[in-house]
Amino acid sequence: MSTPLRIAKTDTLVQAPMTAAPSLAQRVQQLQAEARRVAHDHVELLRANLMQTRQLASEIAAGGDAYPVGVRELARRLAEESAAEAQTLQAIVERRA
Repeated sequence: MSTPLRIAKTDTLVQAPMTAAPSLAQRVQQLQAEARRVAHDHVELLRANLMQTRQLASEIAAGGDAYPVGVRELARRLAEESAAEAQTLQAIVERRA
């Protein structure tokens, strides 16, 4: 004779173990690390744009009589300042790393 079937109660079922979700503190740390990476990329973009500005301003400053004197002088100063600011940004980023 066969054994009769029984219905199991739901509270006695064994559930498969779930992978532990990261704690809130771990999530905060992950998000902060991601924010630092994105901020670094943003600063690098600024530095690259400053160097591009320096290049363009240098070309205008050396453009001769095709450009008004005031524009050439402003471009010359802008080229110097943007190069210096780009170097400052680079030094700050390297110091923090």
